[in-house]
This record gives sequence, structure tokens and C-alpha cells, in this order.
Amino acid sequence: MNAPIDIDHLRQWVGRSETREQHLDPFPARALAGLLDRADVPGEGDALPLPWHWLYFLDAPSREGTGVDGHPKRGGFLPPVPLPRRMWAAGELTLHEPLRLGRAARKTSTVRSVELKQGKAGALVFVTVAHELEQGGQPCLSELQHIVYREAPAAPAPLPPGEPASTDAGWSRAVSPDPVMLFRFSALTYNGHRIHYDRDYATREEFYPALVVHGPLLATLLLDLLAREGQATAPPAHFRFRAQRPAFDTEPLTLCGRQEAEGAALWTTDASGMVGMTASARYR
Repeated sequence: MNAPIDIDHLRQWVGRSETREQHLDPFPARALAGLLDRADVPGEGDALPLPWHWLYFLDAPSREGTGVDGHPKRGGFLPPVPLPRRMWAAGELTLHEPLRLGRAARKTSTVRSVELKQGKAGALVFVTVAHELEQGGQPCLSELQHIVYREAPAAPAPLPPGEPASTDAGWSRAVSPDPVMLFRFSALTYNGHRIHYDRDYATREEFYPALVVHGPLLATLLLDLLAREGQATAPPAHFRFRAQRPAFDTEPLTLCGRQEAEGAALWTTDASGMVGMTASARYR
């Protein structure tokens, strides 16, 4: 049984802010390029592709400060939501100017909102965090990160009914998200959540059927598809994504996209033909 949720207490975190500075070393970008099988490997002075800034400004909690699930323990910058499952459910990016590798950058994060809702499976707490990234005093990237906390199931349960994926893709690419890919992405983003690399924990403690593919990895793969197949020569100015159904390492995924008037529609399709993540990209 989860502890009662004191939403008024959790809302005291709204407005809390933190700032980090970091030199954008080229190695993480080079390592991600390898993970994605990219021929164009960015180096010193090059623009950092979207959303590769997720490789930087990372939390590095101590072992004492790490929870059983591998996440940092609750509290600190984010509110101490007393619900066990934490998921990065959606996000929005607005590009002002590209970040450049080999230079210092600054990231300011602010808790924008904390909301309590009731879902079919119980209580849900939504936390929205705004991130502003700048370099040399120039605004480069604005981001909204939507995190959802939810109750954990007490036993294995079937996945919720999915939504059939669109079949009118203009481009598509098959991907097999094997354990090595998931481990490498966890390492690059310093994501300790055990559902991505510890199969026993994922299946026996959180009752997933297999290892869970990271939501940010799916978003990264969709933007990588757009970079390979899209017609624009510049990155999108706006990108929005939403996770609808989890993906697992035991079945292949298809990355899909099609050109639209002002950008592109993007989505993932699982082996049963259901949509996993939807996204949209818009150019200036």
C-alpha cells in the first residue's frame, strides 16, 4: 500500500530551480553516434544534434543516494512523490541555436508544476520540469520534461490495449533494441533505472514482460530517422514526443515517419502493429 499523497506538500517544490555548467566533451556524442550507426560523427566545434544534450548535465548520485530501483532517492530537486513507478512520459524541445561541442554550456532547470490525477490503475502524479540551455550567454534550447509517477502492479498484468499504428509511413527503419543497446544508452545517460538492464528486477519486481526500452532512446531514434530520411538540411526547430505503450527488448521495432507541410510526423510500431511513441517535428 502506497503512502497517502499530500499534493499540497509536493507543490511546495514548484518554482524550485537549479543550475549546472558543463564542458560539452565530444566523447559522449561520438559514443552515441556509434550506438546509432551514424557515419557523420560530430566533433570539436560541431553542432550537437537533437536531442543529444541528454548525454550531458547528468545526475551522479552516490550509492547511498540511489534507490532500490536504481533511480536517485526521492527528494532534493524533484518532489518526493510516494509512488514507486517513475516514467518520462513526454517532452517538448524548442531549438534556438545549436549547442557546440568543445565549449562550456549552462543548464537551468525549474519545477514548473505538480499535479495529482486519478487513472484507471490508481493515483498519478505529473511533474513538469522546464530546462533552459545556453552557451556563451546565448539561449540555445528550451525543453519541457513531463514525468509521471504511478502505482506499481501487485502481480503481472497484460499491457493496456494499444492503438493501431498508422500504415502510411513515407520512411521506415527496423530496429532491434537488444540488451547491449539498452545498456549502452543507460551508460551514456547515466540512467540507473534497473528496468532497462536488470531482467530479473524488471520481470519479478516491476512485472514487465522483459527489459523496457527507454523513452528517451525511442525519441532519439525517431529524430535519427528524421535526420537520415527527412528533406530539410537543418534540424527541426520544435520537437514533441509522447510515450503511449512500452517497448521491450524481446521484439523488433519499426521507426516510421512521413513528411508534412511544416515538418514531419513520427512514430514507432511494435511487432503487433501497435503504436508505441508518437512525435512531431516542425521546422522554422
